[in-house]
Amino acid sequence: MGELLKLPVGIDDFEKIRKEKFYYVDKTKLIEQILEQWGEVNLFTRPRRFGKTLNMSMLQHFFEIGTDKALFDGLYISGKSKLCEEYMGQFPVIFLSLKEVDGLTFASARYRLTELVGIEAERFSFLADSDKLSENEKEKYRTLIRLCDGKYSMGEELLKSSLKILSQLLYKYYEKKTIIIIDEYDVPLDKAFQHNYYKEMVSLIRGLFGQALKTNNALQFAVLTGCLRVSKESIFTGLNNFKVLSITDARFDEQFGFTDEEVIRLLHDYHLDDHLTETKEWYDGYHFGNTDVYCPWDVINHVDRLLGEPGAEPQSYWINTSGNDLVKRFISKADKTTRNEIERLIAGESIVKAVRTELTYDEIDDSIDNLWSILFTTGYLTQKGKPERDVYHLIIPNKEVRDVYILQIREWFNNTVLHDTEPVRELLQAFENGDVGIIEKQLTRILGNTISIFDTKARSEEKEIFYHGILLGLLRCESNWLIQSNIESGDGLVDILVEPEDPDAGMIIELKYAQTFDGLEKACERAMSQIRERRYDERLRNEDRNNILAYGIAFCKKKCKVIVERM
Repeated sequence: MGELLKLPVGIDDFEKIRKEKFYYVDKTKLIEQILEQWGEVNLFTRPRRFGKTLNMSMLQHFFEIGTDKALFDGLYISGKSKLCEEYMGQFPVIFLSLKEVDGLTFASARYRLTELVGIEAERFSFLADSDKLSENEKEKYRTLIRLCDGKYSMGEELLKSSLKILSQLLYKYYEKKTIIIIDEYDVPLDKAFQHNYYKEMVSLIRGLFGQALKTNNALQFAVLTGCLRVSKESIFTGLNNFKVLSITDARFDEQFGFTDEEVIRLLHDYHLDDHLTETKEWYDGYHFGNTDVYCPWDVINHVDRLLGEPGAEPQSYWINTSGNDLVKRFISKADKTTRNEIERLIAGESIVKAVRTELTYDEIDDSIDNLWSILFTTGYLTQKGKPERDVYHLIIPNKEVRDVYILQIREWFNNTVLHDTEPVRELLQAFENGDVGIIEKQLTRILGNTISIFDTKARSEEKEIFYHGILLGLLRCESNWLIQSNIESGDGLVDILVEPEDPDAGMIIELKYAQTFDGLEKACERAMSQIRERRYDERLRNEDRNNILAYGIAFCKKKCKVIVERM
């Protein structure tokens, strides 16, 4: 048995992966496709954690002058000898990743971008003293890297010109046009939108990209990546050489994310073949172009976890790498119709929606329809089947993303339903008084306004857990009550046991799920029989609580039936 290669958890530097013998899923066909399907400016939009940065690092190391050509030994592209001879190591490359361009203010975010450009420019320090450049050109270079009090000092107008200036200087020095690679181009816009300086950042990015990518005679070609296809009118004005390759495009559809074949091979290489089903259920399901793909971040992390902890259950890795504000915003803005659609998605159904694949960030909140589109382009939803005229059948990709919705729904429930104090107060008072009519009325109203999070195909016991959670949350709004869940009493486990402030009082609550509305009454009776037969009142009586109300509560979808008995 050969030694297993290390897994590149969180590593997106192609050179490090290859030199330090990490496992690499070969995506070098991307190089061939970019050259064959020529575009002067190419924008790839994919969800986060789908290998965009690693692919951009791979492109840099392939094309850049002075590259270590041995990095590509044994990979797909090494078999294309003519292409390698013509292009490998033949161009100056400017590579910027904008994923860290963030700040609470525009000034701080702008400086982060200034710093990135300055650090990249310093890689070409030979320009400062080159005989191939005029004194004026060398001075231009020095302005890009000049420091003042330890900080890069170029102003905003120079920053907008910086990539064009640097590419032209490299062109003059090497007599070869420059390749520009910009990873996560939309992160500064996303952060600016969150922190209320969006217009200023749009102006800066429009100037930077416009000068570098439009009518730049030093440009060989450019590749950009991001999560969203930001409106061309917003930052790419006048870029007629612009090719967008989104998740709906069949071109390059296998180059971001892992295919089924690649995952099967990866699991086999680490002797984990019997984990394919769970890996597919949790991390597959994304549909790019004509290809179904897995999230590579998840697969690598899951395999790494299994190697250190055989038998480990799948976990949510992708959703924990960044905030899920989009889903939170979506659920908080959902009206009753949208909440019903969310329930259907969680139950595994598809929702038909017209999708806009090109938006500006400040349009996100204009309508709930725009949020549907954003959820699709960022990976929280994916397509099922073929779209017709931008109308898509949208589904939740897999179990991991389904968990995102469930998590945010629970948070929404806690922040909205539980804070609607008057109905909750009335419900709690009714429980204390044994008022069945008010309990049924208020529970039904609350169920009607919440979002169900169980699969319609789930077992009754699993559905009972959903209602159990809702009722526990409501009861715990009374801070002076001791609420105990699934606690031993008599001959079994009581669903919910309540010790109110009154030292003589107590409540026993047993929950059931009915398959039909007609079955609610009998389900309540079964709950009451269980309370009596298993002597669930024993624990309360041991606490000298003898004024006991026993509740049998049955649920069917968003209706409930309540029976009470004084024990």
